[in-house]
Amino acid sequence: MARAGFVLADWSEKWFPDAYIFAIIAVVIVGLAALFMGRTPIQIGVDFGSHFWDLVPFAMQMAFVVISGYVVATSKPVNRLIVKLSAIPKTPKTAVAFVAFFAMVASLLSWGFSLIFSGILIREVSKRVKGVDYRAIGAAGYLGLGSIWALGLSSAPALLMTTKSSIPTSLYKISGTIPLTETIFTWQNLVMIIVLIVMSVTICYYSTPNADKAKTAEMAGINYGEGEDTKERTKAEKPGEWLEYSPILTFVIVSIGIVYVFNVINTKGPIAALDLNTYNFIFLMLGMLLHWTPRSFLNAAAKAIPATGGVLIQFPIYAGIFGVLMGSGLTELLMKFFLSISTQNTFPAIVGIYSAILGLFLPSGGGKFVVEAPYLLEAAKHLHVGLGWVVQVYNAAEALPNFINPFWMLPLMGIMGVKARDLAGFSILQLVFHLPVVIFMVWILAKTVPYIPAIF
Repeated sequence: MARAGFVLADWSEKWFPDAYIFAIIAVVIVGLAALFMGRTPIQIGVDFGSHFWDLVPFAMQMAFVVISGYVVATSKPVNRLIVKLSAIPKTPKTAVAFVAFFAMVASLLSWGFSLIFSGILIREVSKRVKGVDYRAIGAAGYLGLGSIWALGLSSAPALLMTTKSSIPTSLYKISGTIPLTETIFTWQNLVMIIVLIVMSVTICYYSTPNADKAKTAEMAGINYGEGEDTKERTKAEKPGEWLEYSPILTFVIVSIGIVYVFNVINTKGPIAALDLNTYNFIFLMLGMLLHWTPRSFLNAAAKAIPATGGVLIQFPIYAGIFGVLMGSGLTELLMKFFLSISTQNTFPAIVGIYSAILGLFLPSGGGKFVVEAPYLLEAAKHLHVGLGWVVQVYNAAEALPNFINPFWMLPLMGIMGVKARDLAGFSILQLVFHLPVVIFMVWILAKTVPYIPAIF
């Protein structure tokens, strides 16, 4: 099975275009469908352009998930923690399983944090444990994005649906707001998280080659030795730089931030307060505190910004697709299609399969959700399926194509110095197990979820 994964990885690296190309192909497909529905090219252009900027606030929120996650993961206190953790595993199999576990747990806090944290942990573990297959451990570090990230606190769809100002008006008219108590903070979601972590770590352990058969980083010409990183300056050399290297301003702004967070929690409650804005705010304040000086924080933020390019460019395209779907009546047509092939019993499984397939072409949890949500949630209302559970079905299934689509691998690949094909073989092995288990869980657990009307 591992050999088959390598063949598929080679094929995808040769034939799969950039994620941006997938988004443009989606525009063409939706545009052609709109023409078939009777829209003129001018009307399609107006629909696309008039909605193009609808997701700017949401795109910025997603960009800050990346930035804040990177800033926290690269701070000195977190780096010291990573060094201590890296001394725990002693064999190649335990090292890969160890990285997989922490990658998945970290992704529950932030998918952006998970990628950077895992990449640094892999580097440190590879220095200490001899005979670790760099492909197996790299795929393990990516497991958070391929499995459970969207079931955690940085779930873009779940957080989007709690924030009225971030929900497109047309979607809000269908769903209203959906609190986190109906999505990520449910016992059904916890069951999925536990099952997927146990299964993934077990697969990592048993699929990792022994030291005598492993292809190590050294064999691939990758150097994780000491002294690779350029040391940053820690002291001011000019009077004008003094505040940049002093913690005084950090202390002031973080103190103000703490006051705000406590006020939001006291006013709304700890769960209702956790929308995208509050989540990003907390992570950003934590990053400032952990870096201690403004200069260290700014250096880390500057290194994180290139990783946000795909988000900033592609999210407006997703908003344009949403506009064409709404303007052409395709959302209503798709809603009727799902109603025609679904029952209350089968709807969750059908949504899961559909979302996983579409994720190959629109590799963005938040952006793709805005495209899918109008017709999926409208169909769910007709079938009396819990709207919050539909969001979680989407979350669980949307992560599956990440195992083979290289878009979200980029930050991890940059730290490890590898290519997508190096990780894809073992990732596809995980997908073989994840796909049936995820679809079964979203179907069977749906039977325990009550239908709650939309909240406006």
